[in-house]
Amino acid sequence: MDARIYQPAKTAMQSGRGNTHQWIIEFEPAEAKRSDALMGWTGSGDMRGQLRLKFATKEQAIEYAARNGLSYQLHEPKPRHPRPKNYADNFRFERVE
Repeated sequence: MDARIYQPAKTAMQSGRGNTHQWIIEFEPAEAKRSDALMGWTGSGDMRGQLRLKFATKEQAIEYAARNGLSYQLHEPKPRHPRPKNYADNFRFERVE
């Protein structure tokens, strides 16, 4: 597998769904990370590990991977099941605490 195609989940720091509608291609690392003996920094010679391509639709991302001969794994997002809530239910008499 050369690449992974997915739609990012919302972060814990945001309440909305901003920046979650794009599809992203990330490449798998070609070589393992190694630490520098002098400074202790972690690095790699793999430049594709730093690359993230963004697409508006899933079909565009798949087409790009097919056009460039990349093998890919597609990760579909899990469906959301929002539960409707009313503010008035916080003050309901039968509320169980």
